[in-house]
Amino acid sequence: MKKTTKISMAASNASVVPVAVSTVSKLQSLNGLFAIYKKSGPTSADVLNALKIALLKEAGQQNPNPRKRKKQSLKMGHGGTLDSAARGVLVVGIGNGTKMLSTMLSGSKKYVAVCELGKATDTLDATGTVLLEKDFGHITRPEFEDKLKDFVGDIMQVPPLYSALKQDGQRLSVMLKKGLKVEPKPARLVKVYNLTLQDFSPPLFTLDIECGGGFYVRSLVDDLGKALSSCAHVKELTRTKQGQFTLEQHALPEEQWTMENIVRTLQSCSEVSPAAGDSDVAAAAAEEEKS
Repeated sequence: MKKTTKISMAASNASVVPVAVSTVSKLQSLNGLFAIYKKSGPTSADVLNALKIALLKEAGQQNPNPRKRKKQSLKMGHGGTLDSAARGVLVVGIGNGTKMLSTMLSGSKKYVAVCELGKATDTLDATGTVLLEKDFGHITRPEFEDKLKDFVGDIMQVPPLYSALKQDGQRLSVMLKKGLKVEPKPARLVKVYNLTLQDFSPPLFTLDIECGGGFYVRSLVDDLGKALSSCAHVKELTRTKQGQFTLEQHALPEEQWTMENIVRTLQSCSEVSPAAGDSDVAAAAAEEEKS
């Protein structure tokens, strides 16, 4: 009886192995782009790692560590970071799809930003410390909408100090938290395709924004507050569209991070340039989403 039990258990274990290997192979064979929903709180890198862990566990790998690049069994990257406090569409490339992520960084994006007049913070959003308070009672809706016209088209914009942009190899935000001196980055040319005032209920206002790559919503709102002889910061930020991916139609919530759902929503990467390389992946992972 004991021998029979051992043989039976061995046979059972043997039957499990091919299934696990097959599942891992299927996961590793996926190529293309898809979108997930990033909630407010975690960093984009944390969200991507959580996605990797969920997929690797589904494929049968116990306690996977996606941060160990030398043993990386799943090639994946994201096409532009969202601030920790922001939420919305995060485009992900898997397999050869990672070679297309550079197009996501430079492509158009849409945001809805809920902002507050009368207060400026060091981070230009609600996570920071209030540095300045100014009156906003003089601002009318017609005046506000008229001022928005100055921020449409090709405009010059200074990136926020609190960002993932680097100085001497370190992120500016990390340097500031360490109390180190940070030099402001020079103004650069960015593009705003559309900018509309969705709601105006002082001190709160809501903007709909469509912009190109390299754009910071936080800087826009800070500049807009100054232009209105007051100040302002972002309270809530949602990315509703990135490239062809929309929040309503394409962004998978965390409970739907499965191979079946990803295969269903995967966009083909047949148009990837053969010359595109893994450097695109590194650029996508390091790039700070301009919010």
